[in-house]
Amino acid sequence: MDLIQALRAYRPFNEQEERDAAEILRRLESGEELYGRENASAHLTASAWVVSPDRERVLMAYHSIYDSWSWLGGHADGQKDLLQVALREVREESGLERIRPVSEDIYSVEILCVDGHVKRGAYVSSHLHLNVTYLIEADPSDPVRAREGENRDVRWFTRQGAVDASSEPWFRDHIYTKLNDKLRAISCT
Repeated sequence: MDLIQALRAYRPFNEQEERDAAEILRRLESGEELYGRENASAHLTASAWVVSPDRERVLMAYHSIYDSWSWLGGHADGQKDLLQVALREVREESGLERIRPVSEDIYSVEILCVDGHVKRGAYVSSHLHLNVTYLIEADPSDPVRAREGENRDVRWFTRQGAVDASSEPWFRDHIYTKLNDKLRAISCT
């Protein structure tokens, strides 16, 4: 299923997801180029909420640019299968090899504001990440490692500990809390 079909089939969890999914869908349907970074104002990214098999723990990386604990993920960079992007980013950013999607369906949708910053010595203007998140499972006993130049540490947290570890209020209050709320909702079914 392509991204437009997946977004049309997606059932938003809250008003934020409803509005963000509609905006991402509008941009995709307009033909705007979003899969690469050539579009300086907005481009597609994929993230992973990496959980333990018992769904009690969440994997986070200490992100060098944002100076905060955060989920794993990255730019599509031309790849149209965002689940594969999320899986690639988890492997690259954590060193984990044995990972699996809990589902191939979209887990969450967000439009994220990225402040201007310096990356590899070059200035990157403020822009939007049109983000799709997938729920990924991994074994906390498998070894993890940081990715030099991108993150400084990779560590498992309790679900609430993952939220509390972030120093970014918007992510803590609106993204990571939502991801955990969704996790609780599907665990109860």
